Amino acid sequence: MASDYSVGFEPADRLARDRDSLRRRFWIKLKQVVAKLPFAEDLLAAYYCAFDRETPRHVQAALLGAIAYFVLPFDFIPDMMPVLGFTDDAAVLATAIRLVSAHIKPEHREAARAALQRGIATEG
Repeated sequence: MASDYSVGFEPADRLARDRDSLRRRFWIKLKQVVAKLPFAEDLLAAYYCAFDRETPRHVQAALLGAIAYFVLPFDFIPDMMPVLGFTDDAAVLATAIRLVSAHIKPEHREAARAALQRGIATEG
């Protein structure tokens, strides 16, 4: 039974299925914390890959789950803790990216860099 192996990711799974809500919440949280994120470019590249219509569904699912985990207000290590707050988010994202890295195209990375250069406030 799947619930026997649950690690508390059910809210992220539900959020990942609601793409409009995930998009909205992603941009809100990213704008709030972007200055603290050393992995902001990777997170944005994953976001652009996840919402690219050419990205295979299984890749979208992996990335959307990782992005949903980032968006959730609660996780294993609270994001408000200095230094350690985003380590669990970074680990989940790094794992997802490692699994699907062949699908994150240069265009996704370029879009991420461009968004960061423009300033996140203009996105979303």
